[in-house]
Amino acid sequence: MSAPAQLGTVYLVGAGPGDPELLTLKAHRLLRQCDALVYDSLVPQALLNLVPQGCELHFVGKRRGHHSVPQPSTNAVLVELASRHRLIVRLKGGDPFLFGRGGEEAAHLAARGVPVQVVPGVTAGIAAPAYAGIPVTHRRAGSSVTFVTGHEEIDKGRPGVNWRGLAQTSDGLVIYMGLHNLRRIAEELMAGGLAADTPAAVIQQGTVRGQRQLISVLGELADRAEEQDFASPSIVVLGEVVAQRVPVCAPEPADVEMPIPF
Repeated sequence: MSAPAQLGTVYLVGAGPGDPELLTLKAHRLLRQCDALVYDSLVPQALLNLVPQGCELHFVGKRRGHHSVPQPSTNAVLVELASRHRLIVRLKGGDPFLFGRGGEEAAHLAARGVPVQVVPGVTAGIAAPAYAGIPVTHRRAGSSVTFVTGHEEIDKGRPGVNWRGLAQTSDGLVIYMGLHNLRRIAEELMAGGLAADTPAAVIQQGTVRGQRQLISVLGELADRAEEQDFASPSIVVLGEVVAQRVPVCAPEPADVEMPIPF
């Protein structure tokens, strides 16, 4: 009886928020060594260029308004690649375990006996505000910050965000994928007691070419974002930390190409 074939290892790698120079050294090493690469729509072309010649590439991106690869299909691709390759990189924008479904992919692979490791990455919720000069925590602006998704759909399979509760329980909010629902989010937060004059910001295309930011207050944020045609991907920051902004410390956004242009 022949021994079962040894499965390759899948690395769930954080690509960072867009600027290629924010890639970690470990992620860089794995990209240079991988036999197969599975990547999403928020990964810059400069990182795709790091893989060896002959590396098998699979695009599984998701973006509002574009065709998306269903998550079960991505899971199946990872398992199949592990049967044929030694080192597979699943490259995900930001950090794999922060609103990136990396936890689901890790569990799926582990349940099927596929070796899997996570490689954390710089998340947009910290990097995008930083590239606008906004610290997400500050000694003079409170003692807590909450990272929360604003992209709630019926099929998410998780409880909805209690925005009214968050209005009273966190000094600062960093909202991912919140632009589409920004007006309702703002209304709920104000209904929960968050003041309309709370400092607020939207950062679009954080860390890459085309980055722009809107500095406002909560009560006016949705109107101003619509007036100025802000679009996804954007990070929303609410709280006194926005008032601690130091524009001169903001790095220059990187000039990059993306698989799906913004």
